[in-house]
Amino acid sequence: MAFELPDLPYAHDALAGKGMSAETLEYHHDLHHNAYVTNGNKAIEGTEWAGKSMEDIITGTYDASAVAQNGIFNNISQLWNHNQFWEMMGPGESKMPGELEKALTENFGSVDAFKEQFSAAGAGQFGSGWCWLVKNPDGSLAVTKTENGVNPLCFGQTALLGCDVWEHSYYIDFRNKRPAYLTNFLDNLVNWENVASRM
Repeated sequence: MAFELPDLPYAHDALAGKGMSAETLEYHHDLHHNAYVTNGNKAIEGTEWAGKSMEDIITGTYDASAVAQNGIFNNISQLWNHNQFWEMMGPGESKMPGELEKALTENFGSVDAFKEQFSAAGAGQFGSGWCWLVKNPDGSLAVTKTENGVNPLCFGQTALLGCDVWEHSYYIDFRNKRPAYLTNFLDNLVNWENVASRM
C-alpha cells in the first residue's frame, strides 16, 4: 500500500502568530513533504521494500558509509521526519510536563542548557539536515544533529523532538537567520506534551 501525505494536525495559518506563516506551511507541507511521498512511493514500487513500514525501510536502506544515500532512503526518511515534525509543534499554549522538565534537567543540567545545546546543534549543522532531542537505548537523553534526511532511527534512538533546518523550513519567515528560527521554534512552536509522550 502506498504512503500518503498526512493532513496537518492544524490549519495552515494556525502557527502564523507564533512565527511560522501559512505560506511556509503551504510550501513546506503541501509541496516539499508531498514530494517525498510521491518520490518515495515511486522509488519503492516493485522493490523488496514495497509494503514495508517506513521504519523498516529507513533502517534497512541506511548506509553510514554512503556519501549520498539512495533515493529510497532519502525520500522515505524525509517522509517520516516530516510526519513527526508537524506533530511536534502546535498552535496552543504548551506547558512542559514535569517529567520532561525533570529528565532534561537530569541530563543537561537545566532546561535552558538543553535549549542552548539544541539550538547550537541546529545552527551548527552544515548545509541541510535536522537537530534532535533523542532517547538512547540506555534511557539517557542527548542532543544530536543529522545531515540531509538521516534521523535517530538509523542509530537505534527514539526521536523525542526534531527541528528541520533545511532552508525551506525557515527561509520565508526568517530568511538566512537560522539561529532566530531555532530560538522561535523552542520558545513558541514546540508541543511539549507531544515530546513528553514520546519518552
